[in-house]
Amino acid sequence: MTVNRAMVFAAGFGTRMQPLTEQTPKPLIRVAGRPLLDHALDLVSDVGATAVVNAHYLADQVATHVALRPEATLIVEEQQLLDTGGGLKNAGPILNASPVLTLNSDAVWAGPNPLELLNTHWRPNDMDALLMLIPISQTVGYSRSGSFVLDEAGRIAKDPDGLAYTGAQIIRTDGLADIPDRVFSMHQLWDRMIEDGRAFGAIYPGRWADVGTPEGIGLAEDMLRVADV
Repeated sequence: MTVNRAMVFAAGFGTRMQPLTEQTPKPLIRVAGRPLLDHALDLVSDVGATAVVNAHYLADQVATHVALRPEATLIVEEQQLLDTGGGLKNAGPILNASPVLTLNSDAVWAGPNPLELLNTHWRPNDMDALLMLIPISQTVGYSRSGSFVLDEAGRIAKDPDGLAYTGAQIIRTDGLADIPDRVFSMHQLWDRMIEDGRAFGAIYPGRWADVGTPEGIGLAEDMLRVADV
């Protein structure tokens, strides 16, 4: 089973990226000459998938850009930011699929396409979620703690000393209907899947840059430059 519908998260305020985001939404900040959102959508198109992109802050700019990408459809969170879980739930009628790929728009990758790897490792009979994780030593511009560890079968458990979550995953969306909140984190869905033993992880073999700050842009560009040599 190949998952070919994706959600790209692009609705945040980009507070850590100020002052660059005072007039430009973070998904349109350029890294290596291209908007972050294009780095994400290229991964989507390269695996033959289509995507829903959410927007909130400076949504008109994001809408103009998404209109240039035939593989993408925009959904605007007009009243408030819905967080990752709420954003995915809000996009459900447009995605019209389960499972789906999800991807953050504020990261770049050096190595194989993570969405292709997720599809390669996806086992629909056993999994409700498959998260792409990475050792902290392979991250660039990432200043937070880890998120998950894996057991021998590849199931995930939460651990702040573990692997970092890259923002890429395959996840079943059926359980979103049971969450009454409008604004909520993906963790609410993950917690249920972890308890059921159906949340798994795969380890990314390349490098990954978290582009959350102005300083992160140069670090990400250095990573890509080395990868191209």
